[in-house]
Formats: sequence, C-alpha cells, structure tokens
Amino acid sequence: MKAVRSPEGRSPLPVVVILGPTAVGKSAVAIEVAIRLDGEVISADSRAFFRGLDIATDKPSHAARRGVPHHLIDTIDIDKSYDAMAFRQDADRLIQEIWKRQHFPLVVGCGTLYLGAILRGLFPGPSADEQVRQRLSQQPLDELYTELSKVDPTAAAHIHQNDRLRIVRALEVYHLTGRPISDLQRETISLPYQFVLFGLRREREDHRAGIAARVDRMLERGLVAEVTRLRQEGLNQDHQAYRTIGVREIFAFLDGEILRDQLRDALITNTWALVRRQMAWFRNEKDVQWIDVTNRAPDAVAGEIVAQLRASLAQG
Repeated sequence: MKAVRSPEGRSPLPVVVILGPTAVGKSAVAIEVAIRLDGEVISADSRAFFRGLDIATDKPSHAARRGVPHHLIDTIDIDKSYDAMAFRQDADRLIQEIWKRQHFPLVVGCGTLYLGAILRGLFPGPSADEQVRQRLSQQPLDELYTELSKVDPTAAAHIHQNDRLRIVRALEVYHLTGRPISDLQRETISLPYQFVLFGLRREREDHRAGIAARVDRMLERGLVAEVTRLRQEGLNQDHQAYRTIGVREIFAFLDGEILRDQLRDALITNTWALVRRQMAWFRNEKDVQWIDVTNRAPDAVAGEIVAQLRASLAQG
C-alpha cells in the first residue's frame, strides 16, 4: 500500500502507531506490517536510541529487520541524553521524509514519554538552565523528591522516586517559571497528524513467562559482558542510559551487591514492574484498538492490523 501525498505535501493517510508493554512482541509484528504496507519503522523505544545497548534493549538484529528501514535506533552516544522534545522533532521530520518516499510511517514502541510527545503533545516549557540543574543535581535524591511532592504533588505521583532526571527537570521548570510542570503540561501542542493506534497485549501469565524467557535469552547472549564493556567505557549512574533495566542490575551484580541467581530474579521483577507502569499509561490513551497476541504468530497479528487499517481507510 503506497502513501499518496496531498498537494500541500502532507499525506492524507494516517500515521500507524503500534504500542504495547515491554516483551509483548511489537518489533516482530511491526516488521510484518511494514512489509505488507511498504512501510518504515520509527522506533519509540525509550532506550534503543543508545549505541551499545543492543542486548539490554533487545534490539532487532539487522537480519531480523528483513530489509525494513528502522529509524531512531543507535543514534545517541551512551553518555549523552535524549529527551521527548528531540524525539518529537525527529519523528515529525521522519514522518515527512517517509511520506516523500511514498512509504508508510509506523511508530513502534513502549516509551510512554516519547509516545506522549507525539500523541498528547508537549508543553512549551523553558530551556534547560545549567546553573539550576547543577544546583539541583548536587542535592540528595530523597530531598529532591520531597520538594517535588510539596510544590507539584501531581507530577510527583507520576514520576518514580528514583528517576533523578525527570525529578530534576520538574523542579527546574518550577524554579524557572514559578509554575508546576503538571500545570504547564496541560498546555500541550500536538503534531498535526491523524494517528491510528494499535495496542498489543498478552494474557498475564503468558506475558510473565515471555519476560522470563526474554531475560534468559538476554543473559545467554551476553548481557553481563555488554554492560561490563559499557561501564569500562565510561557509563555511570549520572547517564540517562544507566536507568535502562538490565544496566542497573548488572552494576549491582558486578559490585557484589547481588548474586547471579538474584540477578535473574531482579531483571524479571523489574521488567514486570515496568510493564505494569506502561499499561497504566496505555489505559489512559484513547482510541487504541487492542489486540490480544497470546499464542499468536506475528504474521497473523500483522494481517489483522493491516485488515483493520484498510477497512478504516476505505470508510474514510
């Protein structure tokens, strides 16, 4: 299916979004959909941007991508950061470029911060202030979270107490504007596209089993060696990539804080906790067409998505 551009340069066809929690099988399904639609994948995975985090983020190999172009994978150095505004700008640019090639753009991932940037919009917040950030970064994390809970309890309720980056940003916005970031976030600016959302989900026990199998596969592929190498190259707790599940736990293992058996359990437990947080976010997203992928092959799920999309386009 070819995307036909309008005279104004924008395609009349929608942007397809395939979302769902970690380890639900989005990548394989998206590749099958892209093959059927002559599409290109824009990754909205919150950590696949980073070079070197191949096993930890379970990136699809070049062979597994089967010739389907993938964007926003391996674009950021491991010691750098990447925010929602940068993703929004990159996604906007890529959607236009893919349409110009008369291909179909597919946004695929589980990074709720990044998906929110294009589906719900971003507020026009202040630019980073290095002096304010440096001052905040020198304070203990528990003190920062306590302050955020006082000045912006709504933001604090949606930010994990160990997420230093987002806590500092919320406080930075408050100190620079005098307004809670949660208030400013209501003043969003959306991208001018029609998004068609497909959500993938699995039955609870099947999903938990899939997570355990994924963790075992990652450990067998060399997750410990990958994180050890990145640590030797300078990855540390101050970097955004450090907060990737698989990195923090390996650091703890290397430092003797947990044993090998505990490492596996920690990876499974923390991944499941992430899945629960992601699903809580997805449940608040409107107009998602949910598909249960339990015990279904990726090509069968892809066929259902394409059929629903074509039916929707025919009606429109």
